[in-house]
Amino acid sequence: MIDPRAIRTFLAVVRSNSISGGARSLNISQPSVSNAIAQLEQALGVSLFERSRSGILLTAEGEALLRRAESIDSLLRDAEAEVKLASTGVLGPLRVGGTPGALVSLLPDAVRSLEARIGRFTLHVVERPDHDLAAMLHRGEIELAFVTTGIEQPPEGIEERTFSRDPFALIVGRQNDHLPARISLKTMMATRWVLPEARGAFRRQIDALFMAADIPVPQDIIRCDSLLTTKAIVRGSQRVTILPMQVASAELSIGVLRAITIEEAEFSRSIGVRRLAAGRLSRLAAEMLETLIHSSSL
Repeated sequence: MIDPRAIRTFLAVVRSNSISGGARSLNISQPSVSNAIAQLEQALGVSLFERSRSGILLTAEGEALLRRAESIDSLLRDAEAEVKLASTGVLGPLRVGGTPGALVSLLPDAVRSLEARIGRFTLHVVERPDHDLAAMLHRGEIELAFVTTGIEQPPEGIEERTFSRDPFALIVGRQNDHLPARISLKTMMATRWVLPEARGAFRRQIDALFMAADIPVPQDIIRCDSLLTTKAIVRGSQRVTILPMQVASAELSIGVLRAITIEEAEFSRSIGVRRLAAGRLSRLAAEMLETLIHSSSL
């Protein structure tokens, strides 16, 4: 059985890139850290890293332990927090991540339903690109990842479930009141645009709309991954964007933005949640998934 304290010492060394840096971060002596690492290597029967002028280099065995160590560290951190919260009648903490559009489309309604069902809880939410979220799941930094689904197979060890579908639309501000209610992207070649920068599933779906229209992606373009900034730019200028309807629902409801049907938009964006296939969810994560299942539009 590996001592959790040795795992945390190993992590401190890796994150500091040196024995001395690990000792400083843990506020213990360097010989104590060296001894803990030596005992860990002896217990496992492997060398975990090699020393170099630039710091440490993890061996293959060290890389394997690092993945598990990060998960263990996250588990221990959350276990401590969960016990403290339970003593005050608060459920959690639950750590989730997601791409901006998927979070906006699914999380607010899920939070409202959770509050009605279970009362008080603690939730931590981070926005990240698709490629970062899988690594965060494996490291135990998040339990659930809110993403665009149905584009590609999930990474190994991760499963996904779709909870909603949302049609794409051309989103415009009041300076484009002259545009009709339905339009082909072929007629928009001279238009000024705001489109996503991150090369994830969301961007691939938008690029596919231009491919369906048999035209290139526009050149007069602002690349922006912030939904708030994108909508603000479109609201105050002649620039246009493409968004799922739910993402712009608040602005559409008060009339500051307008949705125009795109003739080439023959598919909708699918959104859902990814999680570790073999992982056991915390109570709050399980409650979150149950809420999403009950409110699913599929």
